[in-house]
Amino acid sequence: MKAISLEVSGDTARKELIRGMIMPPGRLLRAYLTEAKYEMARMLRTPAFAIPFLGLPALLYLLFGALIFSDAIRNDLQAGKFIFTAFAVFGVMGPGLFGFGMMVAMEREQGLLKLKRALPMPAAAYPIAKMFMAIMFALIVMATMIAALPLGHLKLTVGRVLAVVVINVLGSLPFCAIGLFIGARTTSRSAAAFVNIIYQVMMHISGLFYPLPGFLRAIAPVWPTYHLQQLVFSAIGAPSQGKAVIHVIALTGVTAMLTALSVRRLAREG
Repeated sequence: MKAISLEVSGDTARKELIRGMIMPPGRLLRAYLTEAKYEMARMLRTPAFAIPFLGLPALLYLLFGALIFSDAIRNDLQAGKFIFTAFAVFGVMGPGLFGFGMMVAMEREQGLLKLKRALPMPAAAYPIAKMFMAIMFALIVMATMIAALPLGHLKLTVGRVLAVVVINVLGSLPFCAIGLFIGARTTSRSAAAFVNIIYQVMMHISGLFYPLPGFLRAIAPVWPTYHLQQLVFSAIGAPSQGKAVIHVIALTGVTAMLTALSVRRLAREG
């Protein structure tokens, strides 16, 4: 009888432990929102991160669209659409790449990920908070780009503007996945170099800012920037290459594959 009593009390203790580990839905949501809020506040309070990524896209667009190529855009609407698309895509690349790539590598080496795993918080709250930060930065970037449209001599309907915003905000996710992949596999010292190399290569060898020669044009679809730019071209009524569904599949595939590989690596490290 004593053995049966101990067994029953042991089962009860295990059930109570499991019940205590399962958060109620309201508390679970609050945990996600709290982590996301503080991640967003932290990055906004980091001038070296916030100022370049939030300010440069619209400023560079105004420099080229409203000053340097102003006359050409007045005479050629497609040129204005190309410049706007290039800097809009450029603007949503950086927060995900650098916010994940450099910060995850640094925090992983400092033991912050292990500390967060030991805390009573959902395991997914950490990457989701960073993803939320990248999405919010992308929204702010797109707001500044849209505000700069009249000065860039480009007129878009409300429907096209909304389509561009949705595509670019969701299009920031593949760059989050690339950054997470880099952050999960590099050291804090080398992460910045790898992120910058990938960042520069995607900008210049995907045809984002200028037409490519034939041999580079053939490999442009390797880069997520190419697919995102083609989707934005379609949204604003500019000539685009390839089918939209192919571009969506390519961006979704990159996001899912690199995220899965990164999560597996981080889970193995404990």
